[in-house]
Amino acid sequence: MTPKRDKQALGQRVLARFREAGAQEIAPDILLPAGDLLDLYGEDIRARAYVTQDPIRGEMMLRPDFTVPVVQAHMASGAEPARYCYLGEVFRKQDMGETRPDKPRDSEYLQCGFELFSRDPAADAEVFALFHDALAPYGLRAETGDKGLMLDAIRGLPLTQARSEALLHHLWRPRRFAHLLERFSAPATARDFPEASVPWAGLRGEAEMTRRIARLRADAAVAPLAPVWSERLARLFALRAPAPEALPALRNLAEDMPAIAPAVARIEARMQAIAARGIDLGGVVFDASHGRSTMEYYDGFTFSFLADRAGWPPVASGGRYDALTRVLGRGREIPAVGGIVRPGLLAELEGLA
Repeated sequence: MTPKRDKQALGQRVLARFREAGAQEIAPDILLPAGDLLDLYGEDIRARAYVTQDPIRGEMMLRPDFTVPVVQAHMASGAEPARYCYLGEVFRKQDMGETRPDKPRDSEYLQCGFELFSRDPAADAEVFALFHDALAPYGLRAETGDKGLMLDAIRGLPLTQARSEALLHHLWRPRRFAHLLERFSAPATARDFPEASVPWAGLRGEAEMTRRIARLRADAAVAPLAPVWSERLARLFALRAPAPEALPALRNLAEDMPAIAPAVARIEARMQAIAARGIDLGGVVFDASHGRSTMEYYDGFTFSFLADRAGWPPVASGGRYDALTRVLGRGREIPAVGGIVRPGLLAELEGLA
């Protein structure tokens, strides 16, 4: 096992690179109010987080990542543009439901990160290039995607608003998403809701259930989604290729799915900006489903750097999270993109070299 001091030393080296890029070091609290984190991530985070109860502050959570507290600090008092960096422990249960996993990971591990708040269109390329250059000695595989591409594709489906919102809500749960898409692609079954003469009882109020029944009755009259749309969506989600090959395929898909055309143009411009920084696009994989089930709060560009090691999580990952700044800024927002490196994994790679 790699000693913690070695992981810290390597983390300091990465942190120095981020400082050289103009970042201000920030040190958020380790114990954070659970409310904001649960509102953003949903109850799913509770299964992986370490939660405790404070008699005065209420429900608290050991820091599951840095992005949320960094955004909160910036939206409270930061100017723009701004660059921040950090190094510290985060706490997430890594092996849920397994008492003896084959490749156990640390539930407490170091994160070293960089966050950029800027309206510059080249911000995505700047952050990706910074991570690419810092990690170049380790021979990692770079993969990118765009969450906005998937979101726009779903919004472009000929669905009712309620059905579209349901698919958007479950995008990062592939099995649930596939079940919903299958249901929306078949004729709806009318359901009988007989009037009850007995007093109302249950956890849900009568008014709430009346609204729910009205929605179900209205949904039963909706025509099914034509099979061609599910086929197009499947083609898009399955797209995975080196960036130079992926771009023509995305343009072809945009002809059948006009809603994704702006996202495709944005992806092409981003790739050009990355290439302009001296990075060979042939070595960058574009995956249209990248980060779909692991990057819940990202809403645009996503990236990761992976080692050729079975069972390893990404050595580094990140992306764009504009919507998060809008939520935490209570109406005020600023485009933001960032990422994290796991120094412990870098230390393991150095130990294996």
